[in-house]
Amino acid sequence: MHCRALLIVLCLLLHKAAAASGPSSDTSHDPEFRGRVDKSVEMSIAAWPVLPKPPADSPNIVVILLDDIGFADTSTFGGLAQTPGLDRVAASGVSYNNFHTTAMCSPTRAALLSGRNHHRIGFGVAERSGGFPGYNFTWKKNAASIAKILRDHGYSTAAFGKWHNTPQAEISPVGPFDRWPTGLGFEYFYGFLSGINNQWEPSSLFRNTTPVDPERSAQNGYHLTTDITDEAIQWLQTQNTLAVDKPYFLYYATGAVHEPHHVSQYWIDHYRGRFDRGWDALRQDIFARQKALGIIPDDAKLTPRPSQIPAWTTLSADEKRLYARQMEVYAAFVAQTDYEISRLLKAIQAGPGGDNTIIFYIVGDNGSTGEAGVEGYTNRAVNVQDQVKDIDKLGGVETWNQYSAGWAWLGSTPFQWWKGIASHFGATRTPLVVSWPSGIKARGVMRHQFTHVNDVAATIYDVTNIKFPDTVDGVKQLPLDGASFASTFDQADAPAPRDTQYFEMIGNRAIYHAGWVAAAPYIFLGFEPNPLPFKHDDARWELYHVEKDFSQAEDLAKRYPEKLRDLQNLFDREAWRNFVYPLGGGLTGGTPTLIGDQKKFTYYDGQPRLQKTAVPTLVGKSFRITAVVTVANTDAEGIIFAYGSRLSGIALYMKDGYLIYENTQEGRREQLMSGEKLSSGPGVLTFEYDAVNTKGHLFVDAVAVGQRSFTALQSARYNYGDVLSIGRLHSPIGTNLINGPLSFSGAIERVELEVW
Repeated sequence: MHCRALLIVLCLLLHKAAAASGPSSDTSHDPEFRGRVDKSVEMSIAAWPVLPKPPADSPNIVVILLDDIGFADTSTFGGLAQTPGLDRVAASGVSYNNFHTTAMCSPTRAALLSGRNHHRIGFGVAERSGGFPGYNFTWKKNAASIAKILRDHGYSTAAFGKWHNTPQAEISPVGPFDRWPTGLGFEYFYGFLSGINNQWEPSSLFRNTTPVDPERSAQNGYHLTTDITDEAIQWLQTQNTLAVDKPYFLYYATGAVHEPHHVSQYWIDHYRGRFDRGWDALRQDIFARQKALGIIPDDAKLTPRPSQIPAWTTLSADEKRLYARQMEVYAAFVAQTDYEISRLLKAIQAGPGGDNTIIFYIVGDNGSTGEAGVEGYTNRAVNVQDQVKDIDKLGGVETWNQYSAGWAWLGSTPFQWWKGIASHFGATRTPLVVSWPSGIKARGVMRHQFTHVNDVAATIYDVTNIKFPDTVDGVKQLPLDGASFASTFDQADAPAPRDTQYFEMIGNRAIYHAGWVAAAPYIFLGFEPNPLPFKHDDARWELYHVEKDFSQAEDLAKRYPEKLRDLQNLFDREAWRNFVYPLGGGLTGGTPTLIGDQKKFTYYDGQPRLQKTAVPTLVGKSFRITAVVTVANTDAEGIIFAYGSRLSGIALYMKDGYLIYENTQEGRREQLMSGEKLSSGPGVLTFEYDAVNTKGHLFVDAVAVGQRSFTALQSARYNYGDVLSIGRLHSPIGTNLINGPLSFSGAIERVELEVW
């Protein structure tokens, strides 16, 4: 008995010591009961589970991340798009002109939210994953997110907007959900999981893990960036009402200003004529303004226009008119996004603890994008003459538009290149602004220390006095790759958090070390190449002393070959350590899908919309759609089966009692209609497409009622976020459905899709 008593006392002392050390991030066990249980209530002591509490005076944390925007695109950093909201944040805190990302969207987000290098946790490239450790696009349990750690320490957590870090095979109503935002530490999520979405008619919105439709249409003023801002403000207000003493972590990662550049005419009109002088002259203007504003050093050099971009003076009148309008729309989109973020920031400042809120405003997950080539595109069209026909529609609901790579070059002023070219700062260097009224004394100043998106997590743990745990939920954690730069907030001469960082994206490589950069670019226009045209050993390496050469303007490779060799060897060591090899490992194909080799599918009315990732490809395939329905009356109408949107897709529907199949491809709408109205009552409605002969056939109760040739289905950039819907549709694919109705007026028992 004596030994047993000593053991109990020892256990109690150990428990007390553990409790005194603060909340544990290991939540794999329920909280220990701290009272006493006897045979009667009178002899027992009640005790409630002790919930984790953050350290005293813990600040609210807000991380804002923009999408596909260049270093020089905002007026705050010398550009032409007016961003007064960003100006106010910069004036209230510190800005960084030497902050870096990974050069592409989802890898940057993974590095930001985990504090680790992107390849190291499987995000070597975007969702085009490969079966290699650095490229499998699968968030590991040994890389707990900021949200997870903060939640375990008593924070409320929420994410809004673009996520882009869930494997495609797991994006469906059946999950699994452990790599969705709500499975990675966020208690609330509203947004989309893909890398791209339509701003007017988003096809894949989720609230937590449930697909949702916007409550309004584009015609009634809906816009996705406005929607996610409204949701974030509403969550914030609820937080302030019900948990006023609890700090929060709010992650706002809008899909703006990624393509499509969707924005209302009100904003576009502000920029009429602002880009008529062209990218050569405007780049010179921006460069001079950046120096005058102190954004770049006085000795910075303006890098020359690459050969891939034509001089503005050599363009035709139509080219100039089209390209200028493309940039007017883009600048308007930037300005509208700044307005929406300003609304959120005002709500944050007005709430309890507004001054004790640290805001990390990252102006881009990568640099400006040259993915659309020199011409840009409108819907599928890249030809300038075809695009000019729709020039007045740019930004509107009828277009999916992207600007010329010439404007990407403008947005990267004063650097070389753009998104994806991770060897150069045009892809990796983006502005960062940090504001914390009660925690940062400095106001409106620029910091020059080399920093990286990996460093944000460590900085957050530093300012919240949270020690990063060795284990989370029983899983030993990878150490952070980033380091805190909090010391730079009020110390202009504080050292950079670290002196080494590698970069790699789609074969483009670089290594930063102690003020030098060795870089091996593989330059491409348009989308990422596949198959891969580069090899590991055939790169031409460049060398820059970026401590003295801010813009990577002077290649010193021939002057200092030994320095270059040392940095190449350092890159090789970092590459092996971080699972960067094999180069191009994410572009090899074979990405797992939810449906695998399945050829036949049965869908039901009322089930959630299915994203493209959970739908079989129909490109180059023959297929059959069979719908078992009850026709309500001889004037029945509405969607039965649809895949896509008004920009590109197919639909089987009824209008005024007729059965119709419609194919929208490359701006053409092709329609096949039954010769007679359908009788009311039960029936089997079928459309069959023969891909070999490109012919389609309609059947009603196995009786042929029509046939015609159709344009072959083609993959398109704007198919990215499209969904399959039964009985309703978010976007009118058919010409007869532009003004509705979109819901089927009869009853749908089931719809079968067979592909071969």
